Formats: sequence, structure tokens, C-alpha cells
Amino acid sequence: MSAGRISGNAVQPSWLVWARELQAIAQTGLHFTRDSYDRDRYLRVQALAAEIIAQHTGLDARPIEMTFSAESGYATPKVDVRGAVFRNGKLLLVREKADHDRWTLPGGWADVNESPAEAVTKEVWEEAGFTVRPYKLAAVWDRARHAHEPQYLFHIWKLFFLCEIEGGEARIGPETTEIAFFAEEELPADLSVSRVLHSQLERMFHHLNHPQLPTDFDLD
Repeated sequence: MSAGRISGNAVQPSWLVWARELQAIAQTGLHFTRDSYDRDRYLRVQALAAEIIAQHTGLDARPIEMTFSAESGYATPKVDVRGAVFRNGKLLLVREKADHDRWTLPGGWADVNESPAEAVTKEVWEEAGFTVRPYKLAAVWDRARHAHEPQYLFHIWKLFFLCEIEGGEARIGPETTEIAFFAEEELPADLSVSRVLHSQLERMFHHLNHPQLPTDFDLD
């Protein structure tokens, strides 16, 4: 396990949903409680969430519990941003070192003190060498409701922005090994499905060709 990842099926298992929610309840409770007895109860809930995950994955519960303990404050979803950058109708993809050089949209975790648009602009610059202007929030998706692999311990929202190039030139960064533009019918098969799915890339082309579309989001 690394960076909060766990192995599992693409369909989100019920035990993971329950464990994730228990962890969020414990984390938020620990943040607000001033009662030592309640604190002990929340710590036990946190430990039970780790034990549930360990039981179903074969992992050691202690490192999972330590990962949970490192989180503090009111529990909210983590935010991942992705930039859909088009040039002459083709979509920019980068190969990610962290996932065996598989292709993905440039992006990553949003940092504190950045707006989502600033975060995606920075990610595209660092990973691909282009300065871009995000002009449309195309999708806000709950990662757990799509067929991403592997599963994560924490809840994640994924924000996809359409971006236009304003400057710069193709340049690999510390996290990337190759940069290329792809037509819709040329999209590579070896995608980093932890980060993007083929259906999501197709949806970005759909937004490009139908600019009047509203932002996509999960209804249930």
C-alpha cells in the first residue's frame, strides 16, 4: 500500500464504503471532541475501520491506522484536478512515471492556497511545459463511482477542466517521460486508469465539440 492505495475490484465494495465512512466519522469526531472518553471511542472507531480494510485486503492493520491517524480536522473529500488541453482538435496526454509510463491527462492533487483553476494550470506547466488558460469546468466526478483502479482509502473528487494553450512548448517534467497529442480515434490503450478512463477522455472531446454542454457530475 502506498499513498492511501489499496487493491480491489473496479466496482467499489461495500466494506470499503463502510470503512471510509467510519474513518471520516472518527476523524471529524476527534477534531471536535473535548471529552477524553469520546476521544477513546473515536480512536476505537478509527482502529475498526483499519481492521475492516486489513481483513478484506490482507494488509497489516497498523500501517493503515497510521495513515488514518495522519489525517486531522473535519473529514472532506480530497481533490484531484485534470487538464484537458486541446490543439487542432487533438488532446494532450502525458506518460506518468509513477504509473509505469502509462498515459493520462496532466494533473494531480490540488494544493492548499490554490484555486482549482490555478492548480490545473500549474500541473499542466510542470508535466507538459505549456502555459494554459482553463476556460470550462467540464466534469466533477466522484472517483469511487467510476472504474478507476486501484481503490483508495480516502474519498476523492476529480475535477476536469478544458484548457486552451497560451504559450510554452512541449517539455517533459520530473513526473513525465513523454508528451503527445491524440485524436479521439487514436487514444492509446495503455492509460493510467488510476487517473483517467477512456470514457472520460471521450467525454472531454464531446465537451470540446459541444461547448454548450453543462458541467458533468454524478447524480447518484
